[in-house]
Amino acid sequence: MSNYSSKIRFQKINAATVILLFILILAGGVVRSTGSGMGCPDWPKCFGQYIPPTNSSQLPADYKQKYVSIRLAKNQRFAKMLDFFGNEQFARRIREDKSILEPEEFNAFKTWTEYINRLIGAISGILLLLTAIYSFSYKIENKWVPILSIANVVIVMVQAWLGAIVVSTNLVPIIVTIHMLLAIAILAISIATYFIVKIYGKQTVDKNVPTWLLSLFALIITIVQIVFGTEVREKIDAVSARLQGAYRDDWINSIGSIFEDHRSTSIIIFITNVALFLLVRKFFTKHSIQQQLMSFAVLMIVLQIVTGIFLSYWSLPPTAQAIHILISTVLFGTQFYLMLNLYKPVNLQGGRR
Repeated sequence: MSNYSSKIRFQKINAATVILLFILILAGGVVRSTGSGMGCPDWPKCFGQYIPPTNSSQLPADYKQKYVSIRLAKNQRFAKMLDFFGNEQFARRIREDKSILEPEEFNAFKTWTEYINRLIGAISGILLLLTAIYSFSYKIENKWVPILSIANVVIVMVQAWLGAIVVSTNLVPIIVTIHMLLAIAILAISIATYFIVKIYGKQTVDKNVPTWLLSLFALIITIVQIVFGTEVREKIDAVSARLQGAYRDDWINSIGSIFEDHRSTSIIIFITNVALFLLVRKFFTKHSIQQQLMSFAVLMIVLQIVTGIFLSYWSLPPTAQAIHILISTVLFGTQFYLMLNLYKPVNLQGGRR
């Protein structure tokens, strides 16, 4: 296969990976909003099968005890690892978590929701591996393409391992947050490699320092907002479990100040992006990619506010939860790609362009 063909394949697979990662995040949002995270009690198989059952009659009579024992053994190993790295408090928390001993009832909907999420994740992993393989066609033009692509495969492996921990620890909050941040990192790297091979060095404008710095600040605030949103979701999960899914109208009032932090950060995001929108309009033409990306980011912010209102005043409908998560991630991806396009980079092979 010629080097040119490899480059074309890399570009196509890279673009497909970015799209599939957004779909994966949506699938993950559906899993969280429907409470399907424990739909498959084991990992990487689901109830010990590559294709999960559709009815509890297809499972052995002792399946509850069996998977509790397996999960308990995994947690013991994870706790020992935490002890080794000096995090005795977190290790003790996992060892003392009695919810681990509670068996999960089989629910076909939740099982297949989680299974589809895992299937999309597996396909994403394969595409990322192919991206890393074909990235070596750019090793002469830009060494960062293979470096970043390989790094992404390593992060995906960590993410897969962390996925197993998320399942075995019954969705321990801090693990879920790290899981989400790693997903964002994987997405960012995939967008960065796409940018490098498609646009890098082709910008016709110089770096505009104020606009670029404000876009960086906007990106950081969005990441903070996503972390707050993840923590809100974790608190909601805890309240839901305590109230056994009842009294949905009281859930938000029961989670403390984190919801106020989440809402206050959204105001900062709105103000920051309005200022960024004005700067982009000032320095870039109407049909430039910068203005198009900024306009799309503003649209995502408006939709985010709308779904946030639905979540706040309509008792957290699951559909709005999943869409809210997806929009926040699309906003991050748009802002990150905008930031890359506002910056005329230093030649990574040496010297300035």
